[in-house]
Amino acid sequence: MGRSEKTPRSAKSNRSTRDPEATKLQILDAAEIEFAQHGLHGTRVDPIAERAGVAPRMIYYYFENKDGLYQTVLQRRAILLHDIFQQLDLDRMPPEQALSSLIRAAIEYETSNRSRGMLLFQEAIQNQGKYFKLISQQEPIGLLANILERGVKLKVFKEIDVQMTTFNIIGICTFYANAYENIKQIDPEQDLLSQEMIERYISAAIQLVVSGIQIN
Repeated sequence: MGRSEKTPRSAKSNRSTRDPEATKLQILDAAEIEFAQHGLHGTRVDPIAERAGVAPRMIYYYFENKDGLYQTVLQRRAILLHDIFQQLDLDRMPPEQALSSLIRAAIEYETSNRSRGMLLFQEAIQNQGKYFKLISQQEPIGLLANILERGVKLKVFKEIDVQMTTFNIIGICTFYANAYENIKQIDPEQDLLSQEMIERYISAAIQLVVSGIQIN
């Protein structure tokens, strides 16, 4: 979303004075875009406030400082993903079904929230994971590893290197969304973010992963 697309500052500010939660959401939405584009160190408070349509002091009022806002932005995305996985109730599914469901949910989430990939990329490049380790971003990694370990124990999955297989699956789940701006150049006529194309990618990812580790 470009700067020109934001709601006029006066309109947002008027709503903000009546609804503190709406103000916080405006700030978080704006901050997510700025942090995804510039990282923690390259982002300034004033552009966030301008994009959100609020006074800069409101950012300090709600989040204390830029670091506090940054951590809240990261944590918010982690909570959303946590809630999605919790609703799936993966522990009650057979391992192969749980793995397929997790892959589907992860790819659907990543393609609908492409700023998350950039946020984590900026965190890795600029901060070497300093804030990543403080929040619950690691939970999906643990969930996936548990599914794989359960499948191996039940002899549904082959004997695999669970840690490295987990990392590879995460790569498959995130690549399509994170590399979109590059891979769309391969065939500009295709809308890679259409529901049809996302479904094709999900189906191919599930087939590749499950057939690769499942005992036939």
